Amino acid sequence: MRIIVIGAGKVGYTLADRLTAEEHDVTIVDRNDAVIERCQDSMDVMCIRGNGANARTLVEAGVDRADILIAATASDETNMLCCLMAKRLGAKYTIARIRDPEYNESQLLLQQEMGIDVATNPERATAQEISKLLRFPFAGSIESFARGQVELVEFRALKDDVIIGIPLKDIASRVPNIPQVQYSIVERDKDVIIPSGDFLIREGDKVYITGNIVNITNYFRFLGRNSLKVRHCMVLGGGKITYYLARNIIPLGIHMTIFEMNPEKARALSEQFPKADIILGDGTDQDLLEEQGLTQMDAYISLSNRDEENLMTSMYASRKGVPKVIAKNTRTAYADILNQLGLDSIVSPQSITCSTILRYVRAREHSKGTQIERLYRLADGKAEAMEFIARAGDSYIGIALKDLHIRPGNLVSLILHPGKVIIPFGNDRIEAGDHVLIISRESGIGDLNEVLYL
Repeated sequence: MRIIVIGAGKVGYTLADRLTAEEHDVTIVDRNDAVIERCQDSMDVMCIRGNGANARTLVEAGVDRADILIAATASDETNMLCCLMAKRLGAKYTIARIRDPEYNESQLLLQQEMGIDVATNPERATAQEISKLLRFPFAGSIESFARGQVELVEFRALKDDVIIGIPLKDIASRVPNIPQVQYSIVERDKDVIIPSGDFLIREGDKVYITGNIVNITNYFRFLGRNSLKVRHCMVLGGGKITYYLARNIIPLGIHMTIFEMNPEKARALSEQFPKADIILGDGTDQDLLEEQGLTQMDAYISLSNRDEENLMTSMYASRKGVPKVIAKNTRTAYADILNQLGLDSIVSPQSITCSTILRYVRAREHSKGTQIERLYRLADGKAEAMEFIARAGDSYIGIALKDLHIRPGNLVSLILHPGKVIIPFGNDRIEAGDHVLIISRESGIGDLNEVLYL
């Protein structure tokens, strides 16, 4: 497809890189000469220096032939104007990054009036991710599928876990009453494995399991992981993510202590969330953290604008015994370092935004084939989880899985019949309209027919 990306910052650059890797025809528009030079040197894309909200620039970029225009500049207003101009000039589909909470209440109206097909809000999506991690603090990451009926949960295997050292195919028979889930991915020593029935889980492995919400909850209760309840959390930084997070979790009865150095931001948060403790001060000051009760907290969340601050304060909180530590990270190069330091719960607004937009791009690309509902990057981008809706007439419909060929490196993780979640085995079948969750070590799969065939 022909795709125009307006703005080549962290999100725009990553999107262009991913879209180019999936063989889309990408054009980048940016006003900064250094950014344009970097894109030209590192990617096979067309680059245009200019303002994406300028009609002449958009025409030069070929907007009239564009299948999708993605507006990802630092300005919400510019992004909205880019989409409006692009639609008027012939772009088929537009996506805008809109971050300001002021636009949240009127977002649907703005989308209709400005010709925006999809609006993404990285900060709100990140806050939603953190909210899930606080509800399930034993997990490293949680992804939801089939409109929340199915979850894929990451956790680290511990020495005393009953699943250690048992072939996966034998766990149900050798561990009586263990709730049934699927062991979808194991991450070990930087390798990502889609395990077979003979695979043995070791202490320290990152394990991703899939199942319905009831089974997932009961599974972790069986392992003894559900003892921690988050009632008090401490947050570094009072930006947009913190605003959305407070809206999500304060009504759940979770008390927040928020550190913010900007007096104006601190005052605004205090007025918006009177039940929270807003501390005007440096949240990287260890003495101040101790004074405000760091060691009594159930969770610590570092959301400053500096990755280094997030890293250092999260390490400090972890060493002080805070049970749940969540760090924001915007640099992919830091991901391995954070994991090696034992910080399992990492959130990246950049990755969340890219995954969301890529999901819409793929759904648009294959709108005449199998419909993609959701796409998520897993294990630091080394694997993907894709939720498809099976299409009537495809060759795999009604055929037992044992009689189908499954593309190597892929796993049929779940089948969702109407009102029924199935962890699939050889005799299970996919019917038209089913939601099918595929776990893959590959990138770029866009159709269920690429994974399952006779």
